[in-house]
Amino acid sequence: MASVGKLAASILSADLAYLADQVKLVHEHAEVIHIDIMDGHFVPPIALGTVVVASLRPHTDRTMHGHLMVDAPESYFEELAEAGLDVVSFHHEAVAEPVTSIDKARSAGLRAGVTLNLETPVGEVFPYLDHVDDVMLMSIKPGWSGQVLDPEVYPRLEAVRAEIDRRGLEVDVEVDGGVKIDNARRAVEAGATVLISASGIFQASDPAENARVLRAIANGEAA
Repeated sequence: MASVGKLAASILSADLAYLADQVKLVHEHAEVIHIDIMDGHFVPPIALGTVVVASLRPHTDRTMHGHLMVDAPESYFEELAEAGLDVVSFHHEAVAEPVTSIDKARSAGLRAGVTLNLETPVGEVFPYLDHVDDVMLMSIKPGWSGQVLDPEVYPRLEAVRAEIDRRGLEVDVEVDGGVKIDNARRAVEAGATVLISASGIFQASDPAENARVLRAIANGEAA
């Protein structure tokens, strides 16, 4: 069963000098605050981290979702939970035994999801769909905001959505990378229940308005 659509505002494109204010701009429309955490190994950039989670937590009651683009993601779970993170998604490509990593995230008090790069067959996640809260499909090369969404993600969304529905699971399907107003509806039609947008929100002239429109699209409403 498809979940009610949600918008996740990714702070990677926000003005970090005014991060709390940037998040408050989109509070009305974004149910999730998406935080990219990069270690400079799994992906070249180094970005955000536990201190950002802890600094932002007092300023928002929204779900805080950490996207770990890191090697050995399990080593971060406890400190991120203590900092106030609610959900963690790690890359399938970064772990040897995904179910073990999911169990470790839950033991730390986090909801857990798995992220797949574009080149990873979506069937890789099917054996443990009943263990996760979400599947995040990358629609760009992970690590940098401002990239253009790769349309190869659409059939991937369709395939994951179909398998989740076939099994009657309550699992969110998230699309991450290059999500903008002009392509968001296509992603929802393909099966995405969570639209993750960074530059599509925070690099817009009116972030709150873009967030409003994207949330309406996520919910299948007229924008």
